[in-house]
Amino acid sequence: MSSLAAPVSLGAPRRAWLTDLPVLLVAVVWGASYLAAKGITTTHTVIAVLVLRFAVVLPVLVVAGWRKLRALTAAQWRGAGTLGLILSGIFLLETYGVVHTSATNAGLIISLTMIFTPLAEAAVTRVRPPRAFLAAAALSVTGVVLLTQGGGFTAPSLGDLLMLLAALARTVHVLAMSRIKAVRSADSLSLTTVQLGSAVAVFAVIAAFPGTGASPWAAALDFGPREWAGLIFLSVFCTLFAFFVQMWAVRRSSPSRVSLLLGTEPLWAAAAGIALAGDRPGILGLAGAVLVLAGTSWGRRAADEDAR
Repeated sequence: MSSLAAPVSLGAPRRAWLTDLPVLLVAVVWGASYLAAKGITTTHTVIAVLVLRFAVVLPVLVVAGWRKLRALTAAQWRGAGTLGLILSGIFLLETYGVVHTSATNAGLIISLTMIFTPLAEAAVTRVRPPRAFLAAAALSVTGVVLLTQGGGFTAPSLGDLLMLLAALARTVHVLAMSRIKAVRSADSLSLTTVQLGSAVAVFAVIAAFPGTGASPWAAALDFGPREWAGLIFLSVFCTLFAFFVQMWAVRRSSPSRVSLLLGTEPLWAAAAGIALAGDRPGILGLAGAVLVLAGTSWGRRAADEDAR
């Protein structure tokens, strides 16, 4: 009996890593996405890039999930559409934010979502979070203050504030997803397709107004090989690939394990910003980055322990 058990115990970690590696790759590409978005986007092309980014992958999602998409009820369509409106706000804040701050700051500030979400949930349910989590939240906030003041104690940049609002908007999105009853039973692929479709519709409407920057078509015509490579990276890898890997991994692993691996996203964002973009956060900024990473990691563990 023990001789039969030994190969299983040796093989299990190997199989786990076969699942973990694609998820870790998602965290890496998400971390690099801030730098990619910053490289192809200006204040005049934010809306155009958002339209192009999601218009590229939306037809693939529609074709892949057409049968289940048609099976959605009217309530599920409304719920998913509402989530899509929130999602459009998230992407607008994130994309405008990353234009006005560094890729390092963007990736680390957005990681505060992992702290904001349990705090918001505690406020809604009126259940006090554990002290360890509150301490972790305070550590993360202190880290963000230091991170945004890497060059000295001055006012945070517009981009830093927009990324902070994006983290709050992500929190609203998570809470809305858990509280809109109609979407709880909806197929994940269909739910994502409707959300992205709603977001693209919002971007297209905004693009139609004068003074909102270049049109998607004009931006596409002006793109060179570098810009198209960045757009394909954002569309195919950061959206399509990431979504399918998450669906695949959750069925073969646990949501907690997947969440833990995806939680390394800010680390990769900082690495990409420092190594590729030449970000120099300074001593204060580096100290802040360490505190943000430590606080979000500690807070995630504290929340998981409290849930158990």
